[in-house]
Amino acid sequence: MQNLHKYLASEFEMKSLGDLKYFLGIEVARSKHGIFLSQRKYILDLLAKTGMLDCKPIDTPSEQNHKLGLYPDQVPTDKERYQQLVGKLIYLSHTRPDIAYAMSVVSQFMHSPSEDHIGAVMRILRYLKVTPGNGLMFCKYGHTDVEGYTDADWTGSVTDRRFTSGSSAEAKYRGMAQGVCELLWLRRLLRDLGFGPQKPMDLYCDNKAAIAIAHNHVQHDRTKHVEVDRHFVKEKLDAEIISFPFISSEYQLADVFTKAVSTTVFLNSLDKLGMRDIFAPT
Repeated sequence: MQNLHKYLASEFEMKSLGDLKYFLGIEVARSKHGIFLSQRKYILDLLAKTGMLDCKPIDTPSEQNHKLGLYPDQVPTDKERYQQLVGKLIYLSHTRPDIAYAMSVVSQFMHSPSEDHIGAVMRILRYLKVTPGNGLMFCKYGHTDVEGYTDADWTGSVTDRRFTSGSSAEAKYRGMAQGVCELLWLRRLLRDLGFGPQKPMDLYCDNKAAIAIAHNHVQHDRTKHVEVDRHFVKEKLDAEIISFPFISSEYQLADVFTKAVSTTVFLNSLDKLGMRDIFAPT
């Protein structure tokens, strides 16, 4: 590291500021347990600017079984304000995966927001009021095993009944193929750093039919429209780079990214997602 500093200093005007603590609104804290990333100051500033510091807090960022969509009789709201608020909240997704689903919903109505849509945005702010210090903890686990979770939301859009992240076994299978691509990227990154995985990477799925398609090498009418994905995934399975363990919906971490779940399920998922609040009193 010292040699790198010297080399860069010989080419550019620079100085060392020590360990990274703050960068583009992201706060970095280090300990013997790992590295913690949060955007606490960013959230508190956002709440102050929107007049929501004294708002009534709420436990989840999205209402379960919501019916947000585009309707002919909807009451319009200030489009510019809506877009600004959503844009600021999108930046929080770097350290707040707990609001990822809520953001994916409100982002669909940037071109024609209504009072209901701005209400959903305000709900996200009310949730952030409860958890401004939440962030991602990258712990030291003592291994470099890579695991992933994949899920889909069937007919997630109430406007056109299209899925927002997948549909049926075949579309869930396509979601699995996208998950494989993400895991392969992580595997390549770890290898570049000298820490390649030592065993097949597990991609957990709660759909047995999708898993069966992955393992079935025989083409039939049901899978002909996902044939490219099927060959790609089967190749990685045969090479023992990837595996697809079944997981029950109860333990499916990806649920919070595809639908508005119950308060109990949501809160139980936060710790499993690596979310902590190091600012909370102990």
